[in-house]
Amino acid sequence: MSAVAEQRGGGAVVEQLRERIRQLQAAPRSYLAVLRTGMEAVDALLPSGGFPLGQAVELCGEAASGRTSLALSAVASAHQEARLCAWVDGPRELYAPAAAAQGVDLERLLLVRPKTPEQRVWAAVQLARSGAFACVVLDLTRGVGATGRPPRVGLAEARKLADAAERGGGLLLLLTSPEAPADGVTRLRTESQGAEGWSVEVVRSRRGGTGTRAVLPWSALYPELGLEEGGRVLDVGPVDADATPDFLRETPWVARNGLGHQGQRSGRDGVMPSLRVASGVASAAH
Repeated sequence: MSAVAEQRGGGAVVEQLRERIRQLQAAPRSYLAVLRTGMEAVDALLPSGGFPLGQAVELCGEAASGRTSLALSAVASAHQEARLCAWVDGPRELYAPAAAAQGVDLERLLLVRPKTPEQRVWAAVQLARSGAFACVVLDLTRGVGATGRPPRVGLAEARKLADAAERGGGLLLLLTSPEAPADGVTRLRTESQGAEGWSVEVVRSRRGGTGTRAVLPWSALYPELGLEEGGRVLDVGPVDADATPDFLRETPWVARNGLGHQGQRSGRDGVMPSLRVASGVASAAH
């Protein structure tokens, strides 16, 4: 009887362990279903309340429209949950100090810089499909090495990217330009509103929300700048004439003759007479 009781007790322990393992395996997906940017107006544009995991989302916009900073915000959100991220840097222009300033943990970011155009989409597919990364960013805003026209993601490649994100369970963000948008994926368009701020609009979405738009100040993207609500990025104050650094001030001798270092200084830089005239050769010849 004791042996049977021990077997039953051991079986219960094994079953408890199995249940615990199932909970741990399911925890990442149930605990982190979306990546929130920390900007409520942007998160509210999507039905899930943020960037949904397991999908491909396109951020399309001109340069300096906030598209890269918005992607960095999503990466920083994943890092706050102690998750890994990857960045396929097609233009090879990601600036690590700027990323760290937005909360990106560089120790948890894998940076991939393909050498050929064909490797960009392939690398993003492999990274997203692996399931090791909560967010994979594919930057297609410019050509490799910042040369040539930005590549366009066709429908076949877009399906591969979307399938990889679904299989891996992470978010795949595509950064594109308006002249070369991607096909077949959810698209958000970012636009600069000048010194007043920037905007995000849902252009394409199968889950609804198409046409919704949010306008935010730049301080929402860059809180470290300490800008007040509605403030401008650059505030130019009155120019003080005495504020010119000393090394830019004209020295007294320049102000005296107005000719700079090529000018003549009395008794030192006067025009020297011709050697022929000084030696009397010219007069002897006559």
